[in-house]
Amino acid sequence: MPADTGPVAALQGLQPEALWRHFGELSKIPRPSKHEDRVLDWLKAFAHERGLKWQQDGVGNIVIRRPGSGGGEGAPPVIIQGHVDMVCEKNADVAHDFMADPIRLVREGDWITADGTTLGSDNGIGVCAALALLELPSSQALPPLECLFTVDEETGLTGAFQLDGGMLRGRTLLNLDTEDWGDVFIGCAGGGDSTLVLKVEQEAVPPGYVGLCLEVKGLLGGHSGLNINEDRGNAVRMAAAVVEASLAAVPATRLVSLQGGDKRNAIPRECSALLVVPEGQMDAVQGAIRRRSEAFQQEFGLKEAGLAVTSAAASSTPPACLPAAGAQHLLDLLLTLPHGVIKNSHAVEGLVETSSNLASVKAQGAGDGATTSFAVTCSTRSSLMPALEQVRSSIKRIGLMCGAEVQQDEAYPGWAPNPGSAIVKLTADAIGHVTGTAPEVKAIHAGLECGIIGEKLPGLDCVSYGPTIRGAHSPDEKVLIPTVQPFWEATVEILRQLALRS
Repeated sequence: MPADTGPVAALQGLQPEALWRHFGELSKIPRPSKHEDRVLDWLKAFAHERGLKWQQDGVGNIVIRRPGSGGGEGAPPVIIQGHVDMVCEKNADVAHDFMADPIRLVREGDWITADGTTLGSDNGIGVCAALALLELPSSQALPPLECLFTVDEETGLTGAFQLDGGMLRGRTLLNLDTEDWGDVFIGCAGGGDSTLVLKVEQEAVPPGYVGLCLEVKGLLGGHSGLNINEDRGNAVRMAAAVVEASLAAVPATRLVSLQGGDKRNAIPRECSALLVVPEGQMDAVQGAIRRRSEAFQQEFGLKEAGLAVTSAAASSTPPACLPAAGAQHLLDLLLTLPHGVIKNSHAVEGLVETSSNLASVKAQGAGDGATTSFAVTCSTRSSLMPALEQVRSSIKRIGLMCGAEVQQDEAYPGWAPNPGSAIVKLTADAIGHVTGTAPEVKAIHAGLECGIIGEKLPGLDCVSYGPTIRGAHSPDEKVLIPTVQPFWEATVEILRQLALRS
């Protein structure tokens, strides 16, 4: 039976109706990180049409307020929080402009996914749950709601960092941005990014050379926090290893360009390189590529079923390439920088404590005869700030040793768990009531906005939960339909209980 496609067909009949209806509308609105103007205008129009008060701070965050109702008029206000931006990733063979095109929704059995792109359920489902709450009838028992919609979560938590805390009176916060239904999250990792820029003077390609294009593709990718413990392949690291093997097989081979990965918080799925090879030596280079590909299949084939390493003659030979020493500096950098789990927590079983993601390498000026600049991005996470800074120090040291300039953003704090908090107990009880099973209460190895927002709102008591989402930050992203209705029911029950405590 073919999958349903399109916002109407894919979401038809799903419950809760209001949440899914809003998600269909939201999916029509382009909302890359740092380009949220259209979705923010949509939220303002939503508030105006329903006579709800709203406020916006200088960075763009919006709060929409709903008075308490159904006996909750005098209860303390509760903050419902989600972010409006989305990670924009697509498969290489998909034509999609994230600045202009709507997301094409697809229903596959019990899942809603997208047609070759990220879906935006992270955090679109949470955003649309908040909108559905704002529309509940006045007979519903609810405390006053402050629905906080933050911007630019995915590329730096900018909205949380620059939030005007004066917009909010609530000191209880429900963050609707985690992805394992039935679990209650009470802590998260902090993090910080590093950008390493390596500049290499190019030289002329000698006569008698031909171009060769390499590509590593078909990897799972995924969220650099939630999936980092799964030993998924890193396309940038793999491509660098293929290039190194090619240069070792035929030392006269030269590297022209290497580029792959995209978002700082996504494990790179694809990476390409351009080589120039002496005529008559192509078979030796192709043999080295084949052997390296076979080695990757042995190492990752069971996990990475779609992994492919391909090579093909270039349409033309570029005029310039990297000298051998410059190429070696780049390869040393990409093959030495840390990637993956660095340490697991000794305090919480199964929790990654510290990790780093070799996220991307981007080339400028490659093959044109001038200076080539390679920008390498690493995203590091840890529950412990000293451990985080130690890894970032190592990244800086490696970069400097390889001749790169290093820029490091200020690290953001994690969210320290408070297992005894009132909202954690209430949330766990509500989810247990809806599911019939006591939820796990845990921390997550990903960056949530709770810790940063908590610094703006002294005394904040917060918790995070959400429906089941898989493949976040990749074109495989999908949300499990049967978890959305109980997620909604638990949220309404939590708020009902808070309303009755007025």
